[in-house]
Amino acid sequence: MTMFDRIKELAKKRGLSLSQLNEKAEFKPNVIYSWKTKTPSIDKVEAVAKVLNVSVDYLLGREDKTSTANEPVDLDKALSEEGMAMFDGKPLSEEYKKALLAMLRANKNSGD
Repeated sequence: MTMFDRIKELAKKRGLSLSQLNEKAEFKPNVIYSWKTKTPSIDKVEAVAKVLNVSVDYLLGREDKTSTANEPVDLDKALSEEGMAMFDGKPLSEEYKKALLAMLRANKNSGD
């Protein structure tokens, strides 16, 4: 599997199109698509790895794990950003994510 294929597959699992991933990584239009035929710079690969929450080594095919169990997840970020939260292998709707975020914030505020 090429790096481009791995990125495309991961983006899909995260509920993102390659265009959305390109935008979240703050690239010019179609940069990721160009990786089908061009080798990206390491800083671009690092930006994509950060958005997808994986290591550069994973994107390069050097390791099989997408993340470690000890890696913290920022629920506020995951629920606030479009297309980033999933449950049972399916993306959560924007309405459901907003409701979960509201419940978490209400629970936090009630403990203060």
